[in-house]
Amino acid sequence: MMADSKKNEPKNLSEIKSLIRTAETLTEALPYLQEFGGKTFVIKYGGHAMGDARLAEQFASDIVLLKQVGINPVIVHGGGPQIGRMLQQLKIESEFIDGLRVTDKRTVEIVEMVLAGSINKEVVTAINDAGGTAVGISGKDGNLIRARKLTHRQKTDSNIEKVVDLGFVGEPIAINTRVLDTLAGSHMIPVIAPLGIGEGGTTYNINADTAAGAIAGAIGATRLLMLTDVTGVLDKKGDLITDITARQARTLIKNGTISGGMIPKIETCLDAVKAGVEASVIMDGRVPHALLLEIFTEHGAGTMIRAKS
Repeated sequence: MMADSKKNEPKNLSEIKSLIRTAETLTEALPYLQEFGGKTFVIKYGGHAMGDARLAEQFASDIVLLKQVGINPVIVHGGGPQIGRMLQQLKIESEFIDGLRVTDKRTVEIVEMVLAGSINKEVVTAINDAGGTAVGISGKDGNLIRARKLTHRQKTDSNIEKVVDLGFVGEPIAINTRVLDTLAGSHMIPVIAPLGIGEGGTTYNINADTAAGAIAGAIGATRLLMLTDVTGVLDKKGDLITDITARQARTLIKNGTISGGMIPKIETCLDAVKAGVEASVIMDGRVPHALLLEIFTEHGAGTMIRAKS
């Protein structure tokens, strides 16, 4: 009898310790719940996290939790890999210039079909299945994202810039915030496909990072959270930099610490902060519950960029 009692004791202690850790986690989250209640977070959702069923389910649950505790999430999703697969199936060749897809008339039709169609509805369905009330829209709906043709300058081998034609690739010039205000007032979660509408009803494909940054700045979001396939900004030793100012970020670009594809992401974050967003965060969307770790824990889950320290 005594042996059985001792045998059961570690299990009970383990369960108690687990419950205590859960209680401590909730206690740690309390000040953040109080700070962010009623605030708006724009979340760029993309990368491999979108293609992983388990992570996609966790993301949807986390979004519903944010809404439940009083935070207003606005989601802008990407879809590059999915667009690429569809173009391959239709035997339409893609050309990239500096990481941007050259988008002709036929390609932009496929881009719209995939972004505003299958991907958007998958994200909406996942959130609704998790208990939320999500509504899928594109930047064309209600003229949410007014856009113009993107002028892209490419450096040649002789270090001379030339303007290259990317086709129907655009950049935001105005955000119709009334659309998002209406959805927020209806307690719905907007899920936005990054398409823009130009003069004459022209459809433009917009980089999801750029669209998310423009929306965050226009609606005065408290946070711009960019889920990516990298942990954040790394220093020269390869260690994560958890918190930097806008000035420090620009210095890291100049000295080469920030390079390659991270530069446009940082520039998007800087533009959002300049427009009034309290802070922008680049984080690894492949980490389970990355959103909750970033928002409700002291250590966060990526690199936060603020206007000032």
